[in-house]
Amino acid sequence: MKRKFLLQFTTTQLILLSFVIPIFIGSILLALPISSANGQAVSYIDALFTATTSVCVTGLVTLPTYSAWSPFAQVVILILIQIGGLGIVTIMAGVFLRFEKKIGLGERFLLRDAFNLNSMSGIIRFIKKVLIGTFLVEGTGALICMFVFVPEFGIRGIWISVFHSISAFCNAGMDVIGENSMCNYATNPVIMSVTSALIILGGIGYIVWWDVLSMLKRIKVH
Repeated sequence: MKRKFLLQFTTTQLILLSFVIPIFIGSILLALPISSANGQAVSYIDALFTATTSVCVTGLVTLPTYSAWSPFAQVVILILIQIGGLGIVTIMAGVFLRFEKKIGLGERFLLRDAFNLNSMSGIIRFIKKVLIGTFLVEGTGALICMFVFVPEFGIRGIWISVFHSISAFCNAGMDVIGENSMCNYATNPVIMSVTSALIILGGIGYIVWWDVLSMLKRIKVH
């Protein structure tokens, strides 16, 4: 039944829905009182804008992420950022692979169009590389950031590091460091280097990763 429903849409329409649905669900969650730092629900337009900017990773905000949102809301925002960076299509494919569910022809077409690939050859292997590469880079970035943030913020530094790494990799432009954002770390070589590397790696895209790696392998062989 679900597959028949999905077949009624083109891949372009499904990709559009993969943005609209998370934004709508995220806006509802962010509009709840539990999402506000002071316990009073923010206006729905602010919740909708924050959900939209998180999924579309624009970096624009109407409310400061650090002070306006509760820990619950910050988790929601981070999930939306990760969805925007990876794409809900990729995440669903990862879930299917994790639970050894078969990815049908329709899903393969959707994945091909989502990544703007020329063919479906090796697409499952490509998705596995994307997921492993993403979490490896984000995890490494978060781990390095912890050497700076944990001594300064204590256990909260772990959350700041994770949020900062994923946000930077997805080019989201949002953080939960403090009111001054990254201003206090403008001369910190560790944070500046890691953040720059994450932004560049996330910005150039996965296909460029594999092309560069393939080129390096050929150079090594010769």
